[in-house]
Amino acid sequence: MTRQEVESLFKRRMDAQNRHDVVGLSALYTDDCVLESPTAGTPVRGAAGIENVHRAWMTGFPDVVFTSKELLIDGDRVAQVMEAAGTDTGGFMGLAPTGKAFRTPIVIVCTLRDGKIQHERRIYDFTGLLIQIGVLKAKPG
Repeated sequence: MTRQEVESLFKRRMDAQNRHDVVGLSALYTDDCVLESPTAGTPVRGAAGIENVHRAWMTGFPDVVFTSKELLIDGDRVAQVMEAAGTDTGGFMGLAPTGKAFRTPIVIVCTLRDGKIQHERRIYDFTGLLIQIGVLKAKPG
C-alpha cells in the first residue's frame, strides 16, 4: 500500500469509530484478522469477533469519541496514537452503568495486508479506565 492508501484506511477507521459504525469498522479487517485488546482478554480472530469488541465500546460508552494524535507508517506496519473519551452510560462489558467519564490514551499497532488490517494490538491502561468509570477502586497511596 502507498502511504496515501494507508492514511486513507486509518481515516476511514477513525471516521467509522466516531460514527459508532461497528459493521463499517469490521469491514476494514481481513477475514483472518487477529485483534489483541485488553477488552477481549484473549486474541480475537475474524471480523465477527472484532465487531463484538468494537460493539462493547460503543454500547458501554455511547458518547465515546476517538481522537487521532499521531500516525506512524513503516511499510505494512502502522502505529496510531489516539485518545478515547466518553461516559459509562451504557454499562461497559455488561456491568451496570456508572455515569462516570473517562479519558485514556490508546496506541494501536497494526500489520496490513491487501489494503486491510490483518493484525491489531491495542495498548492502553485497562485498569486505569475501570478505575475512572468507578468499576474498580484505587487503593489510596
